[in-house]
Order: sequence, then structure tokens, then C-alpha cells
Amino acid sequence: MRFRPQPIGVLLPSLALVATLLAGCGSSSSSSGNGVASKTPTQIIAAAKAATAGAVSAHVAGSIVSEGKPIALDMELLANKGGKGRITVEGLTVNLIEVDKAVYINGSTAFYKHLAGSAAATLLQGKWLKAPASSQNFASFSALTDLGKLVDSTLAAHGSLTRAKDSTVGAQKVVGLTDAAKGGTLYVASTGAPYPVELVKTGADGGKIVFDRWNKPVTLAPPANSVNINQLQSGH
Repeated sequence: MRFRPQPIGVLLPSLALVATLLAGCGSSSSSSGNGVASKTPTQIIAAAKAATAGAVSAHVAGSIVSEGKPIALDMELLANKGGKGRITVEGLTVNLIEVDKAVYINGSTAFYKHLAGSAAATLLQGKWLKAPASSQNFASFSALTDLGKLVDSTLAAHGSLTRAKDSTVGAQKVVGLTDAAKGGTLYVASTGAPYPVELVKTGADGGKIVFDRWNKPVTLAPPANSVNINQLQSGH
């Protein structure tokens, strides 16, 4: 079988665009104040960056709209190792694993049809495709499994911030930072480690993303019997 897939970039936005929409997220379980409530917005962002830099793992979940395209994601990320989960873009769903510098995807029939055409979709149904993490076609997927880059870019992607009212997200006490230009409010934990907790974004590109389960165990393993996409493209 031989096919030429469309670039994955047409299905998923770049990391920078996702980061602009996410603008942060996370949770903390300690009840002791961490001092961010008395800091400026710039200092709070710096504290969140410092806290997340040492994180081992995190869970990222929620939905946003990017350039009019609805995107949902539910990912478990392991620092410097990769991640796994599910992403849906405009109704096209794909399961994703990145581990050992390789990206594996298992898409719905509709996803494979969009990627490679009807004939290939029939043959690929139920199968995992494998490609190097550095592959241009899979670059957008790989960007969403890198905990360090995703969090760093997320926290960097903001305009002028003002303090919102202190609040709670679930049982977590938080401080709010509002970016009026982009219509979003980022909540950062004000007790325990100052991880980002949640972003609520309004407007046409609205939605909500949360980062939680910081430093919880995440197990990554390549799926069995994956199909190397380079062999498919070469006809082998």
C-alpha cells in the first residue's frame, strides 16, 4: 500500500497557537499559602514557571476553539519522556502516544480518510501508525506531548495581565490573572506549589483547559504491531 498523507498541520494548530489559547493550567493539594496572593501578575507567572519547571508529570484536558475549529484534548504527559491521550479536531479523533522518540497515532475512520483517502482508511482502520517524533507530518502531535515546552509556551503566551478576584477552582484556592485583550482568565494555585490550575477563555475562541494530577505516575509504552508510516509512503 502507498499513500501520501496530508500534512498533520492542517488538522492541528501549531504549538504556539495552542499555547496562546491555553495560557496555563494545574493543581495543588497543600493547604498552606504559597505567597502568590501578594505578588504582581508578572511575579505570579514567574512563580508558576518555576514550579512547573520541576514537575514530573501532568494531566491536560479540556476544549478550545482555534481559528473557528473546535479542539478537545485529554492528555497525560511525562516530562522529558512523552505522553499519551486523545485529541479531537473538528470531529476527527485520534489516540496518540509518544515514547522513545517515536509518535504513534490510532485514528478514527474519518481521521484516516482525511489523512490518506478512503482506500487507505479501510486498510488502516484499527491500526497504529508510527513515525519519528521529528517527522514533519507528525510535528503538531509531538508538540502536544512535550510537557516542558507546552507549559513554558503556555505561560509565555499572554498580553498585559491584571489581577482578578481570588477564588477557588474545585477545592483549590487560586489567584486569577485576566488578559483582557485575549479574553481569558488564568487561575494559579495560591496554596501549595503555585501550579497553573485552569484557563477560562471567552469569546469566539472560548473554552476551558485544566492542568491537574501533577506528579502522578504516568506509564508510557509503544503499542504492539504498529505500522511504520515511512514504509507505507515508500510502498514497502
